[in-house]
Amino acid sequence: MIKSLEIAVSPEIAANPEQFKRLVSQKTGIKLSEINHINILKRSIDGRSKHVLIRLRVEVFSKDSKFEKEVIRFDYKKVDEKSREILIIGAGPAGLFAALKCLEHGLKPVILERGKSVSERKKDIAALSAKGILNENSNYCFGEGGAGTFSDGKLFTRSTKRGDVSGALKTLIFHGADENILVDAHPHIGSDKLPKIIQNIRETILSYGGEIRFNTQVCDFVVKNRKIVAVVDQNGSSTPCETVLLCTGHSANDIYEWFHKNNYAIEAKPFAMGVRVEHPQALIDKIQYHSSPRSPYLEAATYSLTAQVNGRGVFSFCMCPGGVIIPASTTERTLVVNGMSNSQRNSPFANSGIVVTVDVDDFAGADVASTSSATGHKFPELVEGNNPLSGLRFRESVEKRFFEAGGENYQAPAQKLYDFVKGKISKTLNESTYHRGLVSVDFNTILPDFITSALRSAFLEFDKKKRGFLTNDAMLIGLESRTSSPVRISRNEERRHPNLENLYPCGEGAGYAGGITSSAIDGVASILAIVSEQKSR
Repeated sequence: MIKSLEIAVSPEIAANPEQFKRLVSQKTGIKLSEINHINILKRSIDGRSKHVLIRLRVEVFSKDSKFEKEVIRFDYKKVDEKSREILIIGAGPAGLFAALKCLEHGLKPVILERGKSVSERKKDIAALSAKGILNENSNYCFGEGGAGTFSDGKLFTRSTKRGDVSGALKTLIFHGADENILVDAHPHIGSDKLPKIIQNIRETILSYGGEIRFNTQVCDFVVKNRKIVAVVDQNGSSTPCETVLLCTGHSANDIYEWFHKNNYAIEAKPFAMGVRVEHPQALIDKIQYHSSPRSPYLEAATYSLTAQVNGRGVFSFCMCPGGVIIPASTTERTLVVNGMSNSQRNSPFANSGIVVTVDVDDFAGADVASTSSATGHKFPELVEGNNPLSGLRFRESVEKRFFEAGGENYQAPAQKLYDFVKGKISKTLNESTYHRGLVSVDFNTILPDFITSALRSAFLEFDKKKRGFLTNDAMLIGLESRTSSPVRISRNEERRHPNLENLYPCGEGAGYAGGITSSAIDGVASILAIVSEQKSR
C-alpha cells in the first residue's frame, strides 16, 4: 500500500525522523511498525501565521510495498571528429546544458568561452574584491559557468512551460548537487558547491569528446548567404561552423554592438534597475518567523516583495539570505553589484536586489531623457529615438555614474535605507559584507528620478507588509543593474535568428531567460529544435 499525504508540521518535528514518522502513522492510519519508507516529494516553509510550519507532500510506503529510489542516469554518447559539430558561444548554463544535450543526441559540442576556467576565475575575482583590479573577460559574470557559478545558485523558476525543469535539476544532481533540490520549493546550491558541479559538467563534456576553449572571445562573425560560416576570436583565429548557439549572457555588450553595427535584427526590451538592500539576517528572521532568535531548525529566512507604483513594478530580485554583496562589473569604470551566498547561508547579513521596471518608453526618446532633480544631471545616452541599444546606453550611463560616485576604485555608493526615503545623506554607514568598501552618497542624486521615486514609495509599502523592513539598520548599496538584458536578439518559432539561418540565440543574453534553470532549459530547447529539424530532413 502507498498513501499520499500533505501535512504541515513544526520545524522541530520535521527535523526529527522518529517524531515525524509517528505523526505520519497517526495521519494515515498505517501502524508505525508497518511503515516501510516515507518519501518526501515537496517541502516548503510557511511563515504566514505566528507559528511557522513546514509543509510537506509525501508518499508513505507500507511493508507490503517496495520503495525504489530513482537512479539518475543520462545516455551521453561518445562523439568524435566525424560527428556533426554544434558551435556554442558561451559556457554559462545555456551553453553547458546545451552541450550536454548535444552528447545525448550524438552531436559534438564545441564551446568557445571568453573567460577562464572556474579555478582561474577565482584568482581574478579575488583581485577585483581585494585590489579593485578588473579583468573584463574573467569576473563574476564571465568565465566557466557564467554569472551563476559564484552566486546563491537559486534554481527556482516559473518557466515550467518552456521545458523540463525536473530534467535540469536531475542534471545538476548527476553532477554533484544535493538531491534536495528536487524537493525544496525554493531550491539553491550555494557558491561554495557550484564551482565543483560546473567542473564536473566540464569533465563530462570533455570525456565524451566535446571541446571547450577558454580565453576565446568571439569578436566577429563571417556571414555568407545568410549563414555564419566562421567565427573570429580576439587573436584573429577563425573557427569554421555549421550551426551556432549564441549563449553569451546578459553582459556581453560587444555582441549586441556587433548585431547593431551589421544591421541584424535586435530590439530594445524592458529590464529592471535599482539597488541591493542589506539587512541584518536576524532582523529578516524576526520579520518572517515572528520570533528572535530563529529556531535552530529553521534556515535563514528569505522574502519576496512586490509593489506597483504609478503603474510601474518594483520587486525584490535574487534575494540572498545569509549572503554577501559582491562587485559584479564587467566593464572598466562602471560599478555593478550583485549578491551571493554559500550553501549554509550563514552570513549575519541578508541582501536582495530591489529593482524598478525600466520600460522601453523610459529611454526611447528625448522627451523622456531622465534627469536627477538634485543635481540636474542628464542622461544624454537616452536621446536615441528607436535605437535598439538605447537601453544598453542607459544602463552604461548609470553604471558609470555609480563608479564615479564611489570614488572610481570599485567602492560602492551606500545610504541607510530610512535616510534614503527621507532624502538625507547618511553621516555614518553600517557594517557591510561588501569588501571593497562603501562611500556615503545620497542615491536620490545618482539614480534617475523615476527610479528613486518608485523606490521610495515601494519601501513605504514594503514596511506595511513586513513591519521593521524600513529601518536605518538596513542600507542601500548600488548599483543593481544586471537583472536581465536590455536587448533581445531576435529569433523565430524555430528558434533561429531571422537574418542568420544557422544561428540560435539562447538564454539570458538573447533576452529569453532569467536565471540558471530557465537559461539551462532554453539552451536544451534549442538543441532539441536542431535535432528535430535534422530528423525532418
